[in-house]
Amino acid sequence: MAEGNPLTRVRDAVWHPTPVSMRLLALLGVIGNAGIIGTGGAVRVTKSGLGCPEWPRCTGDSLVPTASPEHPALNMAIEFGNRMLTFVVLAVGLMVFIAALRLRPRRRDLVLLATAQPASVFAQAIIGGIVVLTELHPTSVSLHFLVSPVLLIFCVALWIRAGEGDDPPRRLVGPLVGRLAAGLAAATAVVLVAGTVVTGTGPHAGDAESRRYGFNIEDVTRVHSLLAWVTVALTIALLVAVHRVKAPAALRRRVLELFAIELAQGLIGYVQYFTGVPAPMVVLHMLGAALMWIAALRVVFATRDRGPMPVQAPTAPATREAQPA
Repeated sequence: MAEGNPLTRVRDAVWHPTPVSMRLLALLGVIGNAGIIGTGGAVRVTKSGLGCPEWPRCTGDSLVPTASPEHPALNMAIEFGNRMLTFVVLAVGLMVFIAALRLRPRRRDLVLLATAQPASVFAQAIIGGIVVLTELHPTSVSLHFLVSPVLLIFCVALWIRAGEGDDPPRRLVGPLVGRLAAGLAAATAVVLVAGTVVTGTGPHAGDAESRRYGFNIEDVTRVHSLLAWVTVALTIALLVAVHRVKAPAALRRRVLELFAIELAQGLIGYVQYFTGVPAPMVVLHMLGAALMWIAALRVVFATRDRGPMPVQAPTAPATREAQPA
């Protein structure tokens, strides 16, 4: 049956979206942009950053990997695979944008948030080209990573807005808790930036011959760790505050989720440090960073309410011609 065809369901979700399918597509955007952070980490730790030494081609006149004595086939496949994943994320972004345009009644803020997704993927592709052309200069590599958390702001905002109404924002907590939540998100962003400095200084910058920052790795690691502990302290303060003021249960859950992710992320970070920064732990740590950022954004959004998700007006069923008895 056509109704059971996955391609038909995807088509309908994009071309005839409902509030529920719009939110599901928005969630796919969040997942895709978080996942590409993990695959970017795999490129780094396998020293595959220059597996495809040209851009937009992979090698010479070829868009796809070809045999090369200078670049191992595995490294070329990993880097090319990461490039291809960008097209998957772009496809999801385009589907989200089309669905936002087709949603009835149309919601202007959803369209604006959805527009950022394909536009940002194009920007990410251009920065990726700069990374290759600068032979993995740590500044361009850091910028390439940091575009993803910026894009996740729009993705998470769209996911949350698609699941709520269009009433004026109503604050659910007092100004102090609101400022703590905003400060916590800002601290998380600083931790992400500091993490790129640690990566650009350490052993996993994407290629054995690529440049590194000239900092002492132990010093930048200590700064990164200190900033992470400040973030944890702010989370604990917010956790105490939301329980003391009896904040809505959803907000308390969001803060608890963030705290749990921070603890797991801290454990991974210390295991990295004391075991010589093994490659699998680096990838886990980068995925953890994406999850921590998403959780921090969800905390901020949970401090206010905009009413229930709109209900799509039912469409009249198509009439059938009477069949003779």
